[in-house]
Amino acid sequence: MKIRVEIDETLQEDELIIHCRKVDESIAAIQNFVSSQKKAPTFEFRKGDQEYFLDLNDILFFETGDDIVFGHTREDAYQIKMRLYELEDLLPKNFVRISKSTIANILHIRSLQHRFNSASLIQFRDTHKEVYVSRMYYKILKEKMQERRYYEK
Repeated sequence: MKIRVEIDETLQEDELIIHCRKVDESIAAIQNFVSSQKKAPTFEFRKGDQEYFLDLNDILFFETGDDIVFGHTREDAYQIKMRLYELEDLLPKNFVRISKSTIANILHIRSLQHRFNSASLIQFRDTHKEVYVSRMYYKILKEKMQERRYYEK
């Protein structure tokens, strides 16, 4: 595979064109990776009277309770003044809805304990925090976990 970068300062917007004989697994992986690289917006998190500007890569999951949305890192939880459905539209593709009240960052998932009769348990790397994926979202999460390698850096 050849790669060529051409710089054109007259362009209004960057454009990536892939010339190929057919779309195989490597081309699809490149396309998925590039598509997932949209610039993530900056979110303002709060804890008490302090504002934090956290890197989205540090967020394990977002969850809502009592009409308050929290972004969880390995060590802490921070309030964010957005609804989950608003976040869902703005977050990069590595964030996946896993229940009515939770969106998880699949890049931090260590294990998934499937339970046929109830919600399945998600454990994250390097933390005690856990969340549940509802049966309704389980299949979607499994598909995203299969694609996870395309989002990892």
